[in-house]
Amino acid sequence: MDEALKLDAPNVERRLLRVRRRVRASAPTRVETMLAVSSSALLILSFPDYNLWPLAWIGLVPLLLAIARKPQRGRAFLLGWMTGALFFYGSCYWLTYAMIRYGGIPRWAAFLLLVPGPVIAGLFPAACCMTLARAIARWGVRALFFVPILWATFEWARLGIIGQLWNAIGYSQAYAPALIQTARWGGVFLVGFLIVTVNASVAYVILKRDIRAVKISAAAILSVAVIAFIAYLSARSDASLISLDKPAAIVVAVQPDVPMDPMDLPTETAFKQRHISLSESALQERNESAAVARLVFWPESPMNFRYARDAEFREFVADFAARHHTSVLFNAQEPAPADGTYNSAVMVNEEGKLVAQYDKIRLLPFGEYVPLPRWMPGVSAIPAMVGDFTPGARYTLMPLGEARAGVFICFESAFPSIARQFADDGADVLVNISNDGYLGETPVMRQHLANTIFRAVENNRPVVRVTNTGITAYIT
Repeated sequence: MDEALKLDAPNVERRLLRVRRRVRASAPTRVETMLAVSSSALLILSFPDYNLWPLAWIGLVPLLLAIARKPQRGRAFLLGWMTGALFFYGSCYWLTYAMIRYGGIPRWAAFLLLVPGPVIAGLFPAACCMTLARAIARWGVRALFFVPILWATFEWARLGIIGQLWNAIGYSQAYAPALIQTARWGGVFLVGFLIVTVNASVAYVILKRDIRAVKISAAAILSVAVIAFIAYLSARSDASLISLDKPAAIVVAVQPDVPMDPMDLPTETAFKQRHISLSESALQERNESAAVARLVFWPESPMNFRYARDAEFREFVADFAARHHTSVLFNAQEPAPADGTYNSAVMVNEEGKLVAQYDKIRLLPFGEYVPLPRWMPGVSAIPAMVGDFTPGARYTLMPLGEARAGVFICFESAFPSIARQFADDGADVLVNISNDGYLGETPVMRQHLANTIFRAVENNRPVVRVTNTGITAYIT
């Protein structure tokens, strides 16, 4: 027995030695680490609020060079993970605002609590890079031209698996409208595909350094330019969905800037009246013919309006609607089965009667529900994370004069499928009511708007975006 153990000891040592060698072989070098960090920095700068969107077209080049330099799968995985995690952390640091401002969490703890999210999201670029490394090891540097389809595939997987597509690389171009018209054909994924194609082409030239590589890369980049140009011309040639000669409705979008802090009754009453006064002022400025329907849109609100449960509020809205002969769209907390609550968009017509209600389908994790509550029992004790809403199930269209509107609420703008379903069901116009106030004056305002811009392009529909705080906009 002792002799057998002696014979096994060298085998164990050899195995441990092999493991150490593999770990060392997978560990990125200092140069490769710097290249990965450079890519994350370039991508962060390409998104709001820096909004240096041209950097996205070269932002992945350092990472691709690091992977192609020595295409080992473990190393590529770590490099991709590093790039992805740093990018998501650096571009989404604003998630700490609510924890610090409203949750009372120390700043250092909030930034520490943010780490798991970017680390998980970073697994998708990591898997993409690992797959790319295997392709390069097998087919050489020309396999770089597989990375656009790989990147788009893993972004699609991120949306499907963790339900999150925030700051997909295509969103970096939201404020360059001429460059995102291809989203009508393939959504934000196609825009990202074109961006990554240019990145791959630049990396290929740097690695090969010959005339043939220049020609191949130039052809790829020219193809991207031609596709983008054709999409731009196609968008310009399309007629408006709603004729300007005969508008479907006159819409007033009200941004009341209601603070997020708890209110006493006099303050709450004052802000309810602020909704009315802002609405009346805007209606007086737009004193068009009564033959055209008039609608007032109020945003998602921290005031927690209750329509079905609050007779006084019902009378308040009905009185305003009847006096001004206008329909009103507003956010309310409405009854759901099993004593639950919906986060709803409610429309009352000019007679003060309820005509439509949409219940939010995709709820915000930690803001409107706690994922895996058994595993995170302490989260509900944090004031900034106490939402307990019931998800809706129906896509309800709302009357907008002679048109029909699909209304989605806040974070739902980040889900292409929701706006697409409304469009497929016959929505002529899309409406997003939102409240970005819980996240402060941070890049989230422009990043959130970027999602809504893409929903307009993808569905070839105008979008009215109404916010409590943030950026209220009409997107065509």
